Order: sequence, then structure tokens, then C-alpha cells
Amino acid sequence: MIIKKKILQGHRIGREGELAVGCSASILDPTNGKILLIRRADNDRWAVPGGYMEPGESIIETCVREVKEETGLKVHIDRLIAVYSTPHRLVEYASGERFQIIVFHFQGDPIGGSLQSGNETAQVGYFSKEEIKQLDIGEFDLLRIKDTFSEQQSTIIREDF
Repeated sequence: MIIKKKILQGHRIGREGELAVGCSASILDPTNGKILLIRRADNDRWAVPGGYMEPGESIIETCVREVKEETGLKVHIDRLIAVYSTPHRLVEYASGERFQIIVFHFQGDPIGGSLQSGNETAQVGYFSKEEIKQLDIGEFDLLRIKDTFSEQQSTIIREDF
């Protein structure tokens, strides 16, 4: 099943949707040269693992849950890499739902589990920066990957994604 969504942009278009909090994670291999990516079952594109927060969860719990569901790995969240938020972007799904998203992107380390695809993922694997250039991957995921490899120690705050 392919989930269709559109990205709408315009001055303060976020007012036309609901707020949604998302969390994603960069999980690096032991050499820190490759990043864990998932090939999504809903649109067949590669992405960093992540998803939306559920009521009653913290952002860390959301991130840990999403990584486990999508990769089979249990992770420890080490640090916040970046926060992405803009009132000028709206995600619209085929169902008619519209969201202004706020995404917290973390770095984590595996502490258990085994690498495997899940209900939401067709494939999982570690990829180098060179290998990523050959993948069908969206701009927002590429930005999160870029921010991960930037080696900036302080949290990146982006309102221009």
C-alpha cells in the first residue's frame, strides 16, 4: 500500500492543519561511517527510522519505540541532533489529514535486539554517504543525514527545511 502525501508550503500554512510531533533517529555503525536506514513499505523510499508521538509518550520513548518497530533494534538515545519546525510547511495525506510537523532528530546506539524489517519496513541496512547517493530518499531525510554527519556538537535548530 502506497501512502500518498503532499508537502504544501506558504506563509503560515501550518494554521490550516493540526500539530504533530515526530521523532527520528540516526543510528551509526561502529565506525561512524555508515547510517542505518529503512526502506519504507508504504512508499518504497529510504528514510531514517522514526514516526509520530502517541499520547502519553515522551519524545525519547517515541524514538525508542519507532526504531524498535522499524528496525528490530533496541536503542539508547544519546543526544538531540536537531529540531525541525516551520509554520510555513504542511503535510497533507490522501485521507485529508493535514499536519504542521515538529520533528526531534536524535542520535542513538543499539543496546539489544537484532536488525530486521518490520510491518512498516521492507528492508533495513547501514549505508555510507556514497551509497546513499544511489538511493531513492527524500530531501528531509537527506537533511537529517547531513545534520548527523555534520559533527556539530550543539543542537541544530532549523526553521527552513
